[in-house]
Amino acid sequence: MIKTIAFDLGGVIITIDQPQAIRRFKEIGAVDVENYLDPYTQTGIFGDLEHGLISAEDFRVELSRLMGKEFTAAQCAYAWQGYAKEVPQRNLDTVLRLRQQGYRVILLSNTNPYMMEWAMSSEFDGKGHSLSDYFDHCYLSYQLRMMKPSENIFREVLRQEQTFPHEVLFVDDGPRNVATASQIGFRTYCPVNGSDWTEEIYKFIV
Repeated sequence: MIKTIAFDLGGVIITIDQPQAIRRFKEIGAVDVENYLDPYTQTGIFGDLEHGLISAEDFRVELSRLMGKEFTAAQCAYAWQGYAKEVPQRNLDTVLRLRQQGYRVILLSNTNPYMMEWAMSSEFDGKGHSLSDYFDHCYLSYQLRMMKPSENIFREVLRQEQTFPHEVLFVDDGPRNVATASQIGFRTYCPVNGSDWTEEIYKFIV
């Protein structure tokens, strides 16, 4: 029986727009960023930031060094937050409804401080609520210093939640992330970025 539902952020709760993020980085003067940015897992200093290996300030300094141009924290936040295309209200309503129906609802996301600066603010949903207002707990890669699709992050969530894989539904738009979770024993659902999964999800928790 499913007791806990773990959602990814980008591509599930919010619709992501990778090309927009790349355009914003280029706009501020960071070239060749497409070599580092991916819809699911970042590489180089971008990956190090999401892995929690470097701080937001370390990222800003290193990006400035790599590009030979000084960037501000605000510019870095502007570029990273380009990933966020929209926050469909239907998704937020469904998360709240699932909690009301007795499920424990958590977030499990590869993300970084610049994205969370926006997501954890009252600007997140346009109604004065932050991302954390919608979830029982948020597991963030840069805080855990682990990233999907590593098995470690899934096992850490199970440890902290004190639950079993077969009691968790993991919802993520990344096929590699879903594959790892499935191998561990999670029930999984892999909707397409931006698709309406709000009714389909109930097929996986009955």
